[in-house]
Amino acid sequence: MMRKFFGMGLLSTQGEHHRKQRKLLNPVFSTAHMRVMAPTFHEIANKLQKAFLLKVNRSNGEAEIEVASWLTRTALELIGQAGFGYSFDALEEGTKEHPFAASLKDLSGATVNAAIMIARFHILPYVDLISPKAQRAIIDYLPWKQVQIIRDMVDIMTNTSMEIFEATKRSVMENGGLGRKDIMSVLVMANNVASEKDRIPQSELVAQISYYIPTFTLAAMDTTSNALSRIFHLLSQNPEVQEKLRTEICDALKDHGGDLDYDTLSSLPYLDAVCRETLRVHAPVPFLTREAKSDIVLPLEKSITSTDGRPLDSIFVPKGTIIMIGLLKCNTDPEIWGSDAHEWKPERWLSPLPDRVSEAHVPGIYSHLMTFLGGSRACIGFKFAQLEMKVVVSSLLQTFRFSPSGGKVIWEWNNVVQPTTEDAEIVANGKRKIQLPLKCTSTRPGDISAFSLE
Repeated sequence: MMRKFFGMGLLSTQGEHHRKQRKLLNPVFSTAHMRVMAPTFHEIANKLQKAFLLKVNRSNGEAEIEVASWLTRTALELIGQAGFGYSFDALEEGTKEHPFAASLKDLSGATVNAAIMIARFHILPYVDLISPKAQRAIIDYLPWKQVQIIRDMVDIMTNTSMEIFEATKRSVMENGGLGRKDIMSVLVMANNVASEKDRIPQSELVAQISYYIPTFTLAAMDTTSNALSRIFHLLSQNPEVQEKLRTEICDALKDHGGDLDYDTLSSLPYLDAVCRETLRVHAPVPFLTREAKSDIVLPLEKSITSTDGRPLDSIFVPKGTIIMIGLLKCNTDPEIWGSDAHEWKPERWLSPLPDRVSEAHVPGIYSHLMTFLGGSRACIGFKFAQLEMKVVVSSLLQTFRFSPSGGKVIWEWNNVVQPTTEDAEIVANGKRKIQLPLKCTSTRPGDISAFSLE
């Protein structure tokens, strides 16, 4: 379905086609490029810090802030600036939401509508049999409001994608992209010098925006922002962990004398432990599905008994079978992580992990976890997500202390796990508005003027 919405982007291609796109994209998600992008991350996180400061200063050092929406806005601005050299949000109170951001945020909920899901599995497979022009004519003609809402969202995102691509292409043509470090500029320049067999057409470069922004945003705006919400919620509930982490960050700032660069952030053990443990116990996406592209025999780690009583150490999986992968189940398996597997304990990462963790040979690309998947289709942006989390946490925690607001927080499954509250407004399909209100207190209550932004 996503290929129909956004074209032949990274996550909608297969085989050699996918390999060629990934080869071109890999360098811009490398550690070396993250070092280059760190100042951009800090610039955006510092805007968020200032927005919070204004709220806290107006309330004499303490304010209740709905942090989930601010973290979502920050995540989108990070992918906009670092990914495409484009600003979606000034991160100021009262700023009008960018149409792209609104469409992107609403698309996920629009596509989980029951009727749309039925159409996805029973009608969409036959759509390729007619021309794109005919497909559009049918959608325009159908008196189906939900489909037309989705059509308009996709149109907004496609038009914004073309605007971003054309601006990037002009910059590269005029001055070779001099001074631009965003992912799209690097991608266009790399494509220009790539060999003929590795080069991808312009339509697919555009698709890396119109497809990759939504799909990468699932990691950057949705999954990572909600992982950040989870971190701040957990820190508000565990003040001793929060204080220990704040001390580590502030000590590093004293030694460093400015924003913490990529290597310094990566070297902070407790910050890393808090991020890893949160991604382990509270994976933003608890499970994913995959479709078998051919008949396979799937070996089992442990034998099972079939319905007719036979022991099985493998099962036959026919082509086309949808397989559900329990990411959270693997991350919290007591046989791998021990009897406290379901408990959030950042300290477990400060000592060598039990031998059984490495012996389990979990195929994930990150810390023996399946949070970012593994193999040739693992999340290409996991280093981006890690940097985003560490920059935002270090920026806010050095200045604010977070505590519960008093209302009960509920974490709901909406494609990703998102926070809301018992008294939240019902916005659509019986779902509550996403929100995480927390008390935000200045860490320097006797010196509020020091933070004045006037």
